[in-house]
Amino acid sequence: MEITIRKENDITVVGFSGKLDSNTSPEAESRMKALLEEGPGKLLINLTDTKYVSSAGLRIFMLLAKSMKTNDGIFKLCCPNDIVKEVLNISGCCTIMDVKESEEEAIAEFG
Repeated sequence: MEITIRKENDITVVGFSGKLDSNTSPEAESRMKALLEEGPGKLLINLTDTKYVSSAGLRIFMLLAKSMKTNDGIFKLCCPNDIVKEVLNISGCCTIMDVKESEEEAIAEFG
């Protein structure tokens, strides 16, 4: 799995390429914890190239959402494929996290 991090104005955009599962989640969690220490006020996870998310990956999303909320930040997910969207729906993450269809829509709603 490859993790990309870039800035889009004042929004930190993170992309996970590949599978976010029990094999790859330790690295992803470590990178995201380091990112949170920098204190991004607006965080967007772009799932365009994410092929699959397991419960280990969902735990990372929950960690990010909780940390961002605790620190008055804004957290969004965008661009899930059908498989990832189904995992987010079944797990209930779509009801507690802001998931957008496109990166453009998500960025526009950060304000």
